Amino acid sequence: MCVQFQSVFLTSAGTFLPGPPVGNEAMDQFIAPLDASSARIKRRILAENGIQTRHYAIDTNGSTVFPAATMAAFAAADCLAGSDVELSQIDVLCTGTSGGDLGMPGFASMVQGELAAPPVHASSHQGVCASGVAALQHAASTLELGGGKNALVVTSELPSRMFKRSRFAPRGYKSDFDAHFLRWMLSDGAGAWLLGKEPAATGISLQLKWVHSRSFGGDLPVCMQIGQSADNPSDSYLDYPSLADAEADGAFLLRQDIRLLPHLFELGIHEYAQLVQRGHIDPKSIEHFLCHYSSRKFAGVVEDLMQKAGLAIPTDRWYSNLTWRGNTGAASIFIMLADFMRERTLRPGERILCFVPESGRFTVAFMMFEVVAAQSVTTLLPGKSEPPHLAQSAPEPLRPLLTELANIWHDYRSRAWRTNLLNRIRSADFSRADYVRWMSSWIPQVRQGTQWMRAAAAQLDPKFAALTELMRTHAADEQFDYQVLFEDYRRAGGTESNIDSLRRNPGGEALNAYLHRLANDANPLGLLGATYIVEGTGQRIVPALLPLLRKLDDIPQSALRFLTYHGENDTSHLQRWLQAVEIAVTIDPACARSIIEVARTTADLYLLQMEHAL
Repeated sequence: MCVQFQSVFLTSAGTFLPGPPVGNEAMDQFIAPLDASSARIKRRILAENGIQTRHYAIDTNGSTVFPAATMAAFAAADCLAGSDVELSQIDVLCTGTSGGDLGMPGFASMVQGELAAPPVHASSHQGVCASGVAALQHAASTLELGGGKNALVVTSELPSRMFKRSRFAPRGYKSDFDAHFLRWMLSDGAGAWLLGKEPAATGISLQLKWVHSRSFGGDLPVCMQIGQSADNPSDSYLDYPSLADAEADGAFLLRQDIRLLPHLFELGIHEYAQLVQRGHIDPKSIEHFLCHYSSRKFAGVVEDLMQKAGLAIPTDRWYSNLTWRGNTGAASIFIMLADFMRERTLRPGERILCFVPESGRFTVAFMMFEVVAAQSVTTLLPGKSEPPHLAQSAPEPLRPLLTELANIWHDYRSRAWRTNLLNRIRSADFSRADYVRWMSSWIPQVRQGTQWMRAAAAQLDPKFAALTELMRTHAADEQFDYQVLFEDYRRAGGTESNIDSLRRNPGGEALNAYLHRLANDANPLGLLGATYIVEGTGQRIVPALLPLLRKLDDIPQSALRFLTYHGENDTSHLQRWLQAVEIAVTIDPACARSIIEVARTTADLYLLQMEHAL
């Protein structure tokens, strides 16, 4: 399930990696060879996974130096140190881990204790690699629903104490390859992300667009587990006469059935393809791809499957820190993103896709972030952030409707100013070729505008005669707008001489199909919600774009006539809209709900059109 978010921002990321980096040759000081075959297995696995260094929270004697909760607290402190948020301002604390220091209480409570944090909403998520994503989704949902302003999401893993010499070397029980495998794959570390309802005051933030996580635990056997022995897979460690008996039988060996792993990546790419088909991911628009894989070998598997699906993201857009950080389970993607943000110079509008496959019993998780600048939209657009119509200045019967529309408008406006199109214009990273491409897909959309208006007017009952006249007048005012836009396109350097050859982009196609379908319904009063978004864009957003576009030497002033016209005239158009809404609601009060629903959907589709503009 793809859970979308409107106002959640990752404003800081922190890490804690215990001790100095441990190279491959030094691993034996922490993880003892078991037998003659152990060295051969080690060489084979390290050659495949590509890990050169990692960190351990145990010393060479096997003693724990940094418990999991302590590491988590250090990562949280590092995260807060990079922000202007104090620990006392945290409302939500969510954690993800494969296993904390104790069987109970929950890991979040233990981390809260380590931090000596004041009372918060705490939630512990236990699993394997995707447990951190589950914690993120819980925290983000809580903020989105008004449960606080700031949230800490903390992950921590300490698998080395399961692999230490004192547990493996002297036991005498047979250890199969599945138990050997993870000893050379996993290491320790913690990561933390700070979430807020607003972008950070300085620098860049990452707006969380959506989270998609699905478990396939009912489809395939267990792949990675601790608590069952290889010889008695039906028995839990709690079913043994004693924990010592469970230990002697190998029930506390962490195993992974590597024969099942190909299924995990096939499931992951299938989910990825579905997200593309549903419009959540456009591979061409992904500037950065952060993929959590336990071995360099699996990067090739993911790339090959993407290529076969025809949905590949170029490998020069991939980022991984596996080589020098190792595989830290649930903390991996948190540490990876923190390293990525420190190393890269990110620009507003860039999109970051994160992929976390979990091999426990197979869970696949994706997250989408978009880079946003520190300034708020209100700061960027003084006097232009309010909705097209203020509820308090409208006639009393319209105020509830306008209040709901205002909420939709504020969300739409905020998202619009964070699209790649508007971010590029705002940062002056916008060329004449960009303008031509934008116009080429917008012209056929504008051309269709008067057609759906006229079609809708024809479907109105006689009792809406006054409204019909208003809609026809509005359509007549705008019926030749597309010709002005086409002339702007040609002045800017557009080479297509036949206007019929221009095509809407996928977002424009979706919007056009949606509006035309509604226009053919009986009494399609909901389309007034579409007009609210379309005309509101012209009256509130376009006037702020014009000064920015006029500063660009690359775009001739004569190619901005359409935007100038709408910026100057959409105020009168919106006054006509208010009159039309008053007529509709007076005659049919129930139409308010359809106006709201159509406005919300039109906003989403208009944003999709903007997303595909470049």
